[in-house]
Amino acid sequence: MKNKLLIGWSEVSITPDKKVMLAGQFFERVSEYVETPISVTAMAVESGQEQMVICSCDLVSIGENLLNLVRESLRDKVTGLDVNKIIINATHTHTAMLYEIAGTGSSCSSLDVLKRYLPKNNVYVEKVVSNDTMHPHGALMFLVEKITMAIKNAWEGRKKSYYANEFGRVAVGMCRRVVYDDKTAKMWGDTNLANFDELESGNDSGIELLYVFDENKKLTGVVVNVACPSQVVEHRSFISSDYWGKVRILLRKKFGEDLFVLGLCSAAGDQCPRDIIRWVRPETPIDDPNIKRENYIERNADPSMFDINGTWKVGKRIANEIIDVYDEAVQHLCYESELMHTVTTVDIPIRRVTITEYNAAVKTIEDYIKNAGKDHFSFTDNASMHVYAGTIARYEYQQSHDICPIEVHIVRFGDVAFATNPFELFLNYGNQIRARSKARQTFIIQLACGSHAYLPTKKAEQGSHYSAYVSSGITGHQGGEILVRKTVEAINKMW
Repeated sequence: MKNKLLIGWSEVSITPDKKVMLAGQFFERVSEYVETPISVTAMAVESGQEQMVICSCDLVSIGENLLNLVRESLRDKVTGLDVNKIIINATHTHTAMLYEIAGTGSSCSSLDVLKRYLPKNNVYVEKVVSNDTMHPHGALMFLVEKITMAIKNAWEGRKKSYYANEFGRVAVGMCRRVVYDDKTAKMWGDTNLANFDELESGNDSGIELLYVFDENKKLTGVVVNVACPSQVVEHRSFISSDYWGKVRILLRKKFGEDLFVLGLCSAAGDQCPRDIIRWVRPETPIDDPNIKRENYIERNADPSMFDINGTWKVGKRIANEIIDVYDEAVQHLCYESELMHTVTTVDIPIRRVTITEYNAAVKTIEDYIKNAGKDHFSFTDNASMHVYAGTIARYEYQQSHDICPIEVHIVRFGDVAFATNPFELFLNYGNQIRARSKARQTFIIQLACGSHAYLPTKKAEQGSHYSAYVSSGITGHQGGEILVRKTVEAINKMW
């Protein structure tokens, strides 16, 4: 049954007023300045007796503790809102604050494991030491307050609205995993080698769009689903909303400063904004050995997708397509819609480490520390030993855990389906869901309502390397197959 729509919007800044540790890399970074503000954007939808809230955050991920604290905070602050119908997702920017996170499916971090193996007279020295940064717990509580405010404002600001769902196409995300002639793979692998065989997967240039209008048919907001994380400037030491900040700036120049932009990252665990074939190096050096090129060749291609110019290029591509498609959207506005929203728990099997892998990891770390011959260790050692320390952490965790329960939201909004997952979900899983969905359009929201890292394909696991290691995510391709099956079943039941 279709009912008239009530939709509310809100945007709240989460730009800190002091220095913060930045999340998303192996090395420590402290914010030096604000390149573009970071924010949370919430859209609250009500139709008949059903409701949905989507809250997109310029963060690297959404910890279960953050999700639960926000929901608990809203129970006493908002009337009529089912807090279990709240979806909180991350755009996956690597230039936002590091906050205290829990619920990632590990008993401890890989760095904690590495420190346990250091001799008593050895210490771990942080690259950056700052006494005036926001503490991770303080950052957590700051985020709870701001996200709560955004959702409350959106819910209480619900008004009669129209909408139009549309489709666009923009070249933004590209595969970042390189496969060589021996079938091994590497994230950010060098393609300028005779041994280069192929990119492990394709890309998805399609973007799902939903335009929202007020009673006077003025555009109030747009929902944009892109298969690419917002990590152009991921290595830099400033606060930035990456390319999403540029999308907002450009769209507001066209439609007005009061326009809301809800950015959603689709399945993109193996995607990035960089062309691995037409490699363009960073404008200035970066502390990441995986992106160094011994035989660099100048390319006539995109600007550096490690720098601010790259965020503007991506932002312009997305904004221009949204502006172009807008002319089609205004031709068929809907003022009522069928809204169905289910929230379910899916039990995903934990990807296990064998005893042989565990013993090998222990020996590798012990040999590394012994042969290093130094009295202090740093982020470079953490990066080198991350996979082995993570293997040890997983081995310990699996002794008392067999499954990982994840929260999944499936929503029918007219002809559109929304489906969430808490992973950096590899593209092929998203393709499988979209291809088998009975919805005319399927929005996939990764990194939502939990933080369980990468979910690689079987091919990626066989190729190995970062993002496909056992320690790179809580589950493997068996979990991916379950997620796809359960998601498709839930979507198609609504049709």
